[in-house]
Amino acid sequence: MKRALIVAPAWVGDAIMAEPLLARLQEANPEMAIDVLSPAWVAPVFTRMREVERVHLSPFGHGELSLRRRFSLGRSLKGYSNAYVLPNSFKSALIPFFAGIPCRVGFTGEARYGLLNVRHVLDKKSLPLMVERFAQLAEEPGAPIPRPVAFPRLVSTPEQQSISFTELSLPEEGKAPIIFCPGAEYGPAKRWPGGHFAALATALCKEDGARIWLLGSGKDKPLAEAILAQLPDEARAQCRNLCGATRLEQAIDLIARSRLVVCNDSGLMHVAAALKRPLVALFGSSSPAFTPPLTNEATIMRLKLECSPCFKRECPLGHLDCLTKLSPEQVLAACQSILSEEKP
Repeated sequence: MKRALIVAPAWVGDAIMAEPLLARLQEANPEMAIDVLSPAWVAPVFTRMREVERVHLSPFGHGELSLRRRFSLGRSLKGYSNAYVLPNSFKSALIPFFAGIPCRVGFTGEARYGLLNVRHVLDKKSLPLMVERFAQLAEEPGAPIPRPVAFPRLVSTPEQQSISFTELSLPEEGKAPIIFCPGAEYGPAKRWPGGHFAALATALCKEDGARIWLLGSGKDKPLAEAILAQLPDEARAQCRNLCGATRLEQAIDLIARSRLVVCNDSGLMHVAAALKRPLVALFGSSSPAFTPPLTNEATIMRLKLECSPCFKRECPLGHLDCLTKLSPEQVLAACQSILSEEKP
């Protein structure tokens, strides 16, 4: 039986974009077992993919080379016939090479001619989306990919959701929550203003009686607290700051149980999309032309100003008009449209 090793990206959203590649590999080789070598902070995403049998944790931080440790880890990985290297960096191709995996597939990237022996050349025009670029690795170099590429899928069962709710002491009864994801790891130029989130929460709590839970990493906790501080008492009582309080797999389960997700262009946006939850995605400095939420359930909101997308971490003009001028009233209208179609 063939066994493949996937060398995973280091970002949650990118990791989710890999799922259609795994599905294609198993469709072409139904008996193939797929394992993943992943940074610890991304690994829970792969445990929620149907195609993945086992996840190996990569101990290396961003930018860390550590040749001796990579050699040792590579020599410990046995029995793989194929490796698919998703990041384009030189160091990401070292472990499959050190492991002696016979077929090592990836884009040429950073001069990886000796490390990869099935090399693809990236054509950005014909493969504009990241999910398409990953899917290309399932084909022969130069061969067109079958289209359309399927949307990514994550699994969250009712049993997993109940466990997460219990672990976090959250009530399962009552109206399902609306999830806000106010953070964006890349930088502030991708974050809708906290005051706008507060205005949206106030309106949804008043008009819909919504329960609103704020999700994100520990870095997002002060931002979420600042949002809650701007709410009137009645609305604040209906909201909860869970930023930094959940593991990634728990966040997946909470999103899977949600009525609606409102978020910036972030990893949790792609989680919501892969779980097929109703979604309002807010874009500022980035563009949905490369990594859009891949679902039919998403409403993408962006202003298309002349200065955007700039792809900067911070607004180079100092005003962040691409997000500041995207008003709470506009986003509220999108949320109301989605909630009006909500099934009982």
